[in-house]
Amino acid sequence: MVLGSFQRYFSMRHQNSKIQGLYDHCKNTFSPSGIPSPSSQPLHKLSLILDTIRPADVGLKKEAADDDRGLGFFGVNQQNRIARWAKPITYIDIHESDSFTMCIFCFPTSSVIPLHDHPGMTVFSKLLYGSLHVKAYDWVEPPCIVESKGPGHPQVRLAKLAVDKVLNAPCEPSVLYPKHGGNLHCFTAVRPCAMLDILAPPYKEYEGRKCTYYHDYPYSTFSAGNGPVCVGEEDEYAWLAETEPSDLYMNSGVYAGPPIKP
Repeated sequence: MVLGSFQRYFSMRHQNSKIQGLYDHCKNTFSPSGIPSPSSQPLHKLSLILDTIRPADVGLKKEAADDDRGLGFFGVNQQNRIARWAKPITYIDIHESDSFTMCIFCFPTSSVIPLHDHPGMTVFSKLLYGSLHVKAYDWVEPPCIVESKGPGHPQVRLAKLAVDKVLNAPCEPSVLYPKHGGNLHCFTAVRPCAMLDILAPPYKEYEGRKCTYYHDYPYSTFSAGNGPVCVGEEDEYAWLAETEPSDLYMNSGVYAGPPIKP
């Protein structure tokens, strides 16, 4: 009995040290006024700490079986997206302050977070389990914009593809920055998966950090006379238009990991 109690105590101490250590480092690194430069030692250390986090450290159990309500990643009718996303994504809030947000997104198979941005924000992500397809863009600078020509013709802005790949856990954390690394991205679950995110600073609309959703159009859709694109690289570019996410399904979950001491 004594040995069993000691083992449980040691296990909880170990779990606490991981998530508490991640929180403490974020608290010491980020402030409401900004974050260190991308090349700074604190951000490098944050990635190293994040890389050690496993599902059990945040109270999650790795999914053992696929979700039978998903219809798969590729063989689906794109016109029937709502039907295939019958089970919503679960959002779990771990911590939120003026400096940073720590949260988890749990995806059932085929669920999607549509293309969206993180204006003025740096985001660290760790895939805890499963497989996730990531497609991400960065804006082309200086801005290249095609103005609206009337109702039904949205204004579009040129972006360059930064990431288009499937992540399979375990894998290294990823980082996106305000102007590079794929600040505008879309997630699609290939298999049930969970992503731990750190957003610094957090979304705050009145400070200009509002989440905007986009639809991406092939470069050829608006390419006539527009865009500094070299011949043969058209697939690396797309035109993005603001849109409303009519097919985003998300509910709130409860954080079940070790408590964090502020």
